[in-house]
Amino acid sequence: MHLDREHCVRAVHSKDARFDGWFFTAVLTTRIYCRPSCPVVPPKPENMTFHPSAAACQQAGFRACKRCRPDTSPGSPEWNRRADLVARAMRLIADGVVDREGVPGLAARLGYSTRQVERQLLAELGAGPLALARAQRAQTARLLVETSTLPMAEIAFAAGFSSIRSFNDTVREVFALSPSELRARAPRSGPGTPGVLTLRLPFRAPLHPSNLFGHLAATAVPGVEEWRDGAYRRTLRLPYGHGIVALAPRPDHIACRLTLSDLRDLTVAITRCRRLLDLDADPVAVDERLRTDPLLAPLVDRAPGRRVPRTVDEAEFAVRAVLGQQVSTAAARTHAARLVTAHGKPLDDPEGGLTHLFPEPEALAAVDPGTLAMPRTRRTTFTTLVRQLADGELHLGVEADWAEARARLLALPGFGPWTVDVIAMRALGDPDAFLPTDLGIRRAAKELGLPSTPAALTARAAGWRPWRAYAVQYLWATDDHPINFLPA
Repeated sequence: MHLDREHCVRAVHSKDARFDGWFFTAVLTTRIYCRPSCPVVPPKPENMTFHPSAAACQQAGFRACKRCRPDTSPGSPEWNRRADLVARAMRLIADGVVDREGVPGLAARLGYSTRQVERQLLAELGAGPLALARAQRAQTARLLVETSTLPMAEIAFAAGFSSIRSFNDTVREVFALSPSELRARAPRSGPGTPGVLTLRLPFRAPLHPSNLFGHLAATAVPGVEEWRDGAYRRTLRLPYGHGIVALAPRPDHIACRLTLSDLRDLTVAITRCRRLLDLDADPVAVDERLRTDPLLAPLVDRAPGRRVPRTVDEAEFAVRAVLGQQVSTAAARTHAARLVTAHGKPLDDPEGGLTHLFPEPEALAAVDPGTLAMPRTRRTTFTTLVRQLADGELHLGVEADWAEARARLLALPGFGPWTVDVIAMRALGDPDAFLPTDLGIRRAAKELGLPSTPAALTARAAGWRPWRAYAVQYLWATDDHPINFLPA
């Protein structure tokens, strides 16, 4: 985390929203912490201290600003750019692992001792895993208090608190208001649909929605995903139950409509939706790097802020990548839809046409290979993949070590560089994954005057690192493909 004092002071004075989530400003005179873009008059530099996380501010005795609401900042892009211990731990904490499994469960997933994990988090973020999870619980509690009419006791346990007392104490300490006072201050809205939460997901501008939502809509698996009334909708498998989310692009946020079978899944559902849409990215840093290539710069200038469409379920995406090998997008959707109908868990969707959760690896591992309408070699690829996912031999979740996961995927039959790299880009979340053998990429490169052979293009793309996955999105945008356009 960069906490150079001069740069931080300059960001606060310029109210640069790009740095929201990168660091937090704590004011010594008021004992309040803010985001860098807080609209109030900046304090004197000598009265400012800077912290790498909201949890560190809270541990130091500062409370959240009621004006800029720093707890609603986009997440730090650092955790999606890196694959080291701290980044993997932060992704797991955001996914609710500490609340469900405790710090020992977090450490076990990472393959380190609890002491090592705590020491590294404290060194880089100024707070340990318990404090980071507590800050996240406070944010979830605030969301539920302000956007729902649930009783406070239900909110306390849904947000992950072990008691109503700890819920009340944390909310008062972090926000300097009681839960009832928070609800009284929230903007009044009309009566909503029971069981449905309506949220705003912030992002760093700019964001170009066409390739992002166009890709998700064009590749949607019937029954699991759909484009309806200007929103991408899909089913979610979550730790405590299931959900349905509708995501729609807006000029300054993503409108999110969530239906959950268990409210304890709220934090995880929001985290996975943000990850799906790559909302914690720093598009200015990405685009600045890609603009250094004079042949790529016009694409960036034409539509800045492209994101990498990712996934809410890494195992699901890996299965779909295999189903899509050497077939059209329509054929891949058909194969996936058959599996969903035969082996997915049914659910009800009163507001649309979603019917199932995507099958879990355990269910797919039990499928008779002879019933799969695909060549024998791809059946072997499919069955080997789902068996390793089901047995826990292959890990593709947010805790995965990217290098180890790539090596394990390459060792599977039928997995070549293209399949491994597309899984690394979309499922593992590696921002530097690159697809030099992709025909669309090679065709786009040739049209732009870039090298079109895989080796030469890879050499040229060295200058795009560490953002080659975003270069892929810009190159794909030159192709007249339905993934580049929002549906009507």
